[in-house]
Amino acid sequence: MTKIRKSLAKRFKITKQGKVLRRPSGQDHNLAKKRGKQKRKLKKWIKVPKPLAKKIKRLF
Repeated sequence: MTKIRKSLAKRFKITKQGKVLRRPSGQDHNLAKKRGKQKRKLKKWIKVPKPLAKKIKRLF
C-alpha cells in the first residue's frame, strides 16, 4: 500500500465516483465582514475541474 500525501489529504477529498472536491477559498479570516449567505456558501465542497483533478489523483 502506498502512502498518502498528508498535505493533499487535508485539502482535497475523493468521492466514490472518483470526483475530486476542494474547499472554497476565503474562509479563514475577515469573516466579520462577510454576509451570512456568503459564509454558508463557503462551507460547501466544490468540484475540481477534470484536468486539475487528474493531476491531483496522480499525486495522491
